[in-house]
Amino acid sequence: MKNNIQAVIFDCDGTLVDSEVPGMDVLHAHALALGLDFTREQAHQQFRGVRMADCIAWIGAQLQHKPDGFEVDFARSVRTAQAERFNEGLAIIPGAFELLERLTIPFCVATNGPREKVELTLGLTGLLKYFPDRLFSAYEVGSYKPDPGLFLHAARVMGVAPQYCAVVEDSLPGILAGLAAGMQVYALIHPDALSPDVLQQIHLIKNLTELNFLETGR
Repeated sequence: MKNNIQAVIFDCDGTLVDSEVPGMDVLHAHALALGLDFTREQAHQQFRGVRMADCIAWIGAQLQHKPDGFEVDFARSVRTAQAERFNEGLAIIPGAFELLERLTIPFCVATNGPREKVELTLGLTGLLKYFPDRLFSAYEVGSYKPDPGLFLHAARVMGVAPQYCAVVEDSLPGILAGLAAGMQVYALIHPDALSPDVLQQIHLIKNLTELNFLETGR
């Protein structure tokens, strides 16, 4: 599957920027404050890579009494708290800076998050400069992973056929979106999180340095 890769589509949270864990921790803390009883590990398994609206819908379904306007108010509160947490400090995923510096083929970010979030996290880590006009948000495209529409849109904009695109992901929804789009998927994820069928269709990677072959599109 390494043949003739002509473009790279990166997820952002947990793939380029170490924002997935603190972001999910904030969401978990807010859910606990509502009286829900589930562990941090369960929260990360439930919410990783899932769009915020679906996370909030799941939380709302666990509540005995859901106040009017819960979804909007809760989302606003979580987004504000996440931004505050990110501003306290974010790390770059090891190897991300070096990989982006070396890439000579087109690349972009395609995320389930809103534009303001990805611009914040990439900006705080100094990576935003690598994506001056190649940030694709599911909120703007109208297609959320695991639907392939977001990745297919990114490929069209970059002018590269899906089969020649590499997708770099760290969550099951993103992996499934890449496979549904007919792209070559490289996953920063523990194999236990995936079914044998999915594992057979992707490349598992332990770190971004394993993608050095992408720099010339070989």
